[in-house]
Amino acid sequence: MFTTPSGFNPHLACAEPGEEEEEEAPQESPGPAACLTDGPPFTSASLETLIQNLVPTADYYPEKAYVFTLLLSARLFIPPSELLSRVCELCIKQQQLDQSPLDTVKVRKFGPKILQLLTEWTETFPSDFRDEKMVGHLKDIIRRIAPCDEAYWKTLNQMLQKLNQRLALMSQGEESFFKVSLNASSISDKLVAFKTKPPPIQKDILSICNDPYTLAQQLTHVELEHLSHIGPEEFVQAFVQKDPLDGTQVSFQQVHL
Repeated sequence: MFTTPSGFNPHLACAEPGEEEEEEAPQESPGPAACLTDGPPFTSASLETLIQNLVPTADYYPEKAYVFTLLLSARLFIPPSELLSRVCELCIKQQQLDQSPLDTVKVRKFGPKILQLLTEWTETFPSDFRDEKMVGHLKDIIRRIAPCDEAYWKTLNQMLQKLNQRLALMSQGEESFFKVSLNASSISDKLVAFKTKPPPIQKDILSICNDPYTLAQQLTHVELEHLSHIGPEEFVQAFVQKDPLDGTQVSFQQVHL
């Protein structure tokens, strides 16, 4: 179970009329999902409703914090490729992108918003797009709106170029971690050998850098370089635990793969 910045939960439906709430209902941005905009006050919503509220329209775009939280948390319940597929399906249905001719005025209002959503997704969770299905969905939705503005193809190419650069950096970071794990035993052996050498040969770390402040800065830079290769979804994976007695519960690792 997870909660978005707006305060709703994907496992629960909208509050029924007459239900008393202990806390004041949060104010929501106007969105396409009826459950979030119409009827009595609510404190939670289904996963389907949350996905609907993620989909931009010609006159609506979800808050940045909402986009980040849903893209991060939804992977615990639905694979990223399926989430993007459902987002694209809703876009096609709402904007009638499967019909010809397209409503050029309407699509030109909608186009920049879906491009913004896809850009945020590729920049924040680039590892999701290692899946060819993700890239396929991305290209398909742009192909549908491109007839209304050729500039959308240029935006797509720039997006894919930046995405490939991010993925290349991530691969380099993963390779460095792998090398460190392989060399862990040899490093341990070297430390033992270092301690057994005569004292004159040993060098104290402060003889190389005698300023503790500078030394701390350099060590911090090294750690930050390693941390820069870790995506937010990996932190979610680290904290999610599967109940070994519950065979139906799906862990993050299973969903992500």
